[in-house]
Amino acid sequence: MLSRIIAESALKTIPQDLLVGIETADDAAVYRLNDEQAIVATTDFFTPIVDDPRDFGRIAAANALSDVYAMGGKPIFALAIVGMPLDKLPETVIRDILAGGESICAEAGIPIAGGHSIDVLEPIYGLVGLGIVHPQRVKRNSGAAAGDLLILGKPLGIGILSAALKKGLLTAAGYDEMMRWTTKLNVTGAALAQIDGVHAVTDVTGFGLAGHLLEICRGSQLAASVEFDRLPVIAEALRHVQAGISTGASSRNWTGYGAEVTIGGEELRQKLVTDPQTSGGLLVACAPESAAEVLAAFARDGFEQAATIGRMAAGAPRLTVI
Repeated sequence: MLSRIIAESALKTIPQDLLVGIETADDAAVYRLNDEQAIVATTDFFTPIVDDPRDFGRIAAANALSDVYAMGGKPIFALAIVGMPLDKLPETVIRDILAGGESICAEAGIPIAGGHSIDVLEPIYGLVGLGIVHPQRVKRNSGAAAGDLLILGKPLGIGILSAALKKGLLTAAGYDEMMRWTTKLNVTGAALAQIDGVHAVTDVTGFGLAGHLLEICRGSQLAASVEFDRLPVIAEALRHVQAGISTGASSRNWTGYGAEVTIGGEELRQKLVTDPQTSGGLLVACAPESAAEVLAAFARDGFEQAATIGRMAAGAPRLTVI
């Protein structure tokens, strides 16, 4: 549905300085200011996925800023998007949500310089993220080349952990692992922008690994293959999906793009590659000779589970999981 709506609303005239718009479902818009600077602009917000208000604010802020990093940019400031049911939530809860977002922006070295708030029926929170990148260093989701290796920066399983949390089955250690990854900023994106062999970057979020990799395939007019056994997966998430726990969004993702994916093996493979990731990892397509440099960049930033998971190949846009 989203693809159809975007296709129908495509811009009729595109300014020359709009380097990235909606044409390939990329992570953020990019507008060239001059020969040395382009502005990266994105927005993201959602309803709570955890009960702790401060944790909710932290997750939402990290998720929003991820799109700036995915374009190779460095955030410069943010605006808050706030919708709260004022007759239901105490002021202290609202303050904690905002404080959580502010703490993540402080980690990113940026201020929340303004925003907008409304009274709504259910809490929503997120950010408009603004960043800067050199116009020739923008990393799109449409530049992959045949033979590129695929590297994933964070382990999969956030959606599954969220589903286990709602069922009261998530352990304290599992919650800590969920918070560890959902609030970890994808700062490596700015370093990836400086590596010539990095051809395409996106972040894995609501459409799952398969959905966002398919966006790279479509934008680059290439096929992709992923080796399931190479995928980094959060250990507790793997246990829960083996017990049959998954999200409704995973099933909707499969309905939306499953015809473009071939998966060998058991059903849990489908559940993992379609699992929606909140504040998920960067997905990189790079020349084989640059893979070591990419993995080293991830390691420097504390992404020790980053792994090479597959490769791009000539062919019609399609994903095969083996």
